[in-house]
Amino acid sequence: MSEQTDNANDRASGEVSSTHTLEELSREYKRSVPEDLREAKPFEWYLREVTADPRVARNTHQRVADMFDHYGTRYDEDAGVVEYLLASEDPLHDGENAFYGREVHESIHEFVNKVKSGARGLGPEKRIKLLLGPVGSGKSHFDWLVRRYFEDYTRSDEGRMYTFRWTDLCSVIEDQDPADDTVRSAMNQEPLVLLPQEQRDEVIAELNGNLDAPYTVRNEQSLDPASGFYMDELLAHYEDDLQAVLENHVEVVRLVADENQRRCIETFEPKDKKNQDETELTGDVNYSKLAVYGENDPRAFDYAGAFCNANRGIFSGEELLKLQREFLYDFLHASQEQTIKPRNNPRIDIDQVIVGRTNMPEYRDKKGDEKMEAFNDRTKRIDYPYVLEYDEEAEIYRKMLRNADVPDIHIEPHAMEMAGLFGVLTRIEEPTDESVSLVQKAKAYNGEIDETDEIDERKLRENGDRAADIAEGMEGVSARFIGDEIAEAIMDSRHRDRGYLSPLAVFKHFETNLENHGSIPEENLDTYHRYLELVREEYKERAIEDVRHALAYDVDEIRRQGEKYMDHVMAYIDDTTVEDDLTGREQEPDETFLRSVEEKLEVPGDRKDDFRQEVANWVSRRAREGSSFDPQENDRLRRALERKLWEDKKHNINFSALVSAGELDDDERAAWVDALTEQGYSAEGAREVLEFAGAEVAKSELEE
Repeated sequence: MSEQTDNANDRASGEVSSTHTLEELSREYKRSVPEDLREAKPFEWYLREVTADPRVARNTHQRVADMFDHYGTRYDEDAGVVEYLLASEDPLHDGENAFYGREVHESIHEFVNKVKSGARGLGPEKRIKLLLGPVGSGKSHFDWLVRRYFEDYTRSDEGRMYTFRWTDLCSVIEDQDPADDTVRSAMNQEPLVLLPQEQRDEVIAELNGNLDAPYTVRNEQSLDPASGFYMDELLAHYEDDLQAVLENHVEVVRLVADENQRRCIETFEPKDKKNQDETELTGDVNYSKLAVYGENDPRAFDYAGAFCNANRGIFSGEELLKLQREFLYDFLHASQEQTIKPRNNPRIDIDQVIVGRTNMPEYRDKKGDEKMEAFNDRTKRIDYPYVLEYDEEAEIYRKMLRNADVPDIHIEPHAMEMAGLFGVLTRIEEPTDESVSLVQKAKAYNGEIDETDEIDERKLRENGDRAADIAEGMEGVSARFIGDEIAEAIMDSRHRDRGYLSPLAVFKHFETNLENHGSIPEENLDTYHRYLELVREEYKERAIEDVRHALAYDVDEIRRQGEKYMDHVMAYIDDTTVEDDLTGREQEPDETFLRSVEEKLEVPGDRKDDFRQEVANWVSRRAREGSSFDPQENDRLRRALERKLWEDKKHNINFSALVSAGELDDDERAAWVDALTEQGYSAEGAREVLEFAGAEVAKSELEE
């Protein structure tokens, strides 16, 4: 009986097997829940706990700052920027939300620096962190990721925090609604707020004496109005015996951030002016309690505003500058004074990291508005540009494919990189130096230009930022558009029964759909089509290189030629002789041979010494690290040797076979297809690239 029939019979009999039983799933869930999540503790316990670990009493900026370090950091020497692993590797989701690109990680680093400055009380704790970037740059996704990690961090022992609840209130307060006999802190406040300021300062001084952190614990908040009411009533009942109040009517409970439950994380979106008012931010009267407590009683207030829900955590404002100007006034006090002012209520202290996001049009609109001066003064703008390295941009598309149910299709070499190059060309400014082309500039940003090319990447970046309206990378085609076109190209290839996706197919979709994308201004279309031709030309050069590699590549010969080159280079630098391979006699370094290699990279004669010293330094560095010489691992030397090998072997190649109209089934051409598949091509893709670039190779060589 087949396995399929067995499964059908199991379902019919109700005995379906499963790799996960309910008991196992329940056990896994229980392990993920903090042990003390539902366990109430006395206030005395909390005092001991916070004394032993003062970080428990951190404010939100301090906790978020520690969160970024908790998941790990790495210093990228090439980019000169700190990478936070929660963004660069996304350990919680197995890399599903990893971010790529130097510019993006610089922006994330700037965001974290502002949070860390706020943790030290240097001022940014009183500012809105405004992520400014073009559509599809990833700023919203980064904001989302920070909220997910904050939830996870507060579930961990290192990130734990606590709040309190009032208990047995009806035994003291006569008009207390029995439904409110136990009331949780409406603002999820830190339990130390229960102590009067003078006594609280004494406790905090002791905490800071035990604290091993780059910041100090501070807390000068007042109880929220409802908690203030309960404290006053209870103190009056116990004749100002604070100990009796805290022992009999206060329990400390674990506080875990949860956006879905609007606890310590809140998102806020602009809506139509007629359907939105400030109560969505600051809370409103709880009409169901008016009949019980009466008007203006703090117990009859509903602490359901976005700022209330975000207390002790993160407030995230989507498209913040689309809000009406009157709405933004609430942000002035929330940021600078760290208070909110609900209607007909006193000010309420808040503790949260306020993050806003906005796109370029809204920012330009508000930037010149004099009436927005106060708001602008309370924001710390963080530019969040597009990625400007096309290899990193290609990783974004690969991530998109990894996270999707991609059909069985082979992605050909250069497809993702050339898509990325097109995106980058639309984002960078034209070079002011006429000796540098736009494609060369993109290659420099991608790390493909070294010191012998006389192209100063740092200067290119500085000039690009000066030429841009705000900064380079803040305009252009989004990764979202390119990703959509790659997706369409994949589905179109499958529809045509093609098992591969080539750069040519991607280019076709770009060309067809540029005019149909709403975010691409019509005045940019001609320029973008020109950039697409530049990319097509760059791909042709790379495809030709691949074909030449397939026709003439020989690993052993590359190694022999590389070793010979290095022997002669070292003899040239040390002004010594080298042993001749055939005669065994000592001879001067073969300058003709050296130049035959270097000219393949267009190294001019007056720069040959620099190139030779660069390669010698690389070999010496590898030797110190205990690595043997391998020309394959030096990209420039490898390319030079491959091109020389091509020159040596091309006279023995049958170029007529490349341009013949027959099928690629003869032994010679089948070998070429096999050689291309070793470079990562599919058999179908190899045939396409032979047709596309092989004809160009054959044409140029036959003309010679």
